[in-house]
Amino acid sequence: MIRTLFSAATGMQAQQLNMDTISNNLANVNTTGFKKGRPDFQDLIYQTLQLAGMASSATTEVPTGMQVGLGVRPAAIQRLFIQGDFVKTDNSLDLAVEGQGFFQVQHPNGDTLYSRSGAFKLDSDGRVVSSDGWLLLPEITIPADAEQINVASDGTVSVRQAGNTAAVQVGNIELVTFSNPTGLDGAGRNNFRATDASGDPIAGTPGEDGLGEIQQGYLELSNVSVVDEMVAMIVAQRAYEANSKSIQAGDQILQMANNLRR
Repeated sequence: MIRTLFSAATGMQAQQLNMDTISNNLANVNTTGFKKGRPDFQDLIYQTLQLAGMASSATTEVPTGMQVGLGVRPAAIQRLFIQGDFVKTDNSLDLAVEGQGFFQVQHPNGDTLYSRSGAFKLDSDGRVVSSDGWLLLPEITIPADAEQINVASDGTVSVRQAGNTAAVQVGNIELVTFSNPTGLDGAGRNNFRATDASGDPIAGTPGEDGLGEIQQGYLELSNVSVVDEMVAMIVAQRAYEANSKSIQAGDQILQMANNLRR
């Protein structure tokens, strides 16, 4: 009976983490480039009451053992880098990656971070920056007299300046990929940080070596499906409730045992 109480408690704790993850997914349903998380769970150790295969007589053996599990624990929260939907904005500095790859931005402390959010802007010096003012890498500066900005699918950035009909190339956008993107560390503000698990970033030209192409005038929305998350939330809620019922039932059985002798 004691096992019931503690096993159900681990189930409630696991479902609480599940709900936390679902809530974060739903909270970021409109976050550009957000990649949803999914918790993975593992069962805990087992208490063996009878070993399978042990002798039941001189000539026979027990075909099936008896093991009682002791609950569940969270094993990981995996980030799913499934492509999100695109939304057309017609903004020349809204960029979406169709396929694999991350934009590179420079944190004010000098670190390089990686993002799927392509909602870029210009700062006062004409440099292409993220919404937080962090530089897009490699650095690209748009001339003040640029009348039109064009970003090709391979990342080539060119502008048409006042009085000129010919476009002038002003830079190239590189994308990076990782051998294990799920090992990236979420740094907040739509950014990720490389870790030992993700491997080193591998830079390249968009559209080559497995990297996706850049689509100008589009943004990649989050890959959260509200319907899927609502279903997952109902399942988590019912699982949490069932575990609480297990604790309640265990408590009632203990209460009955205590009242056997009056």
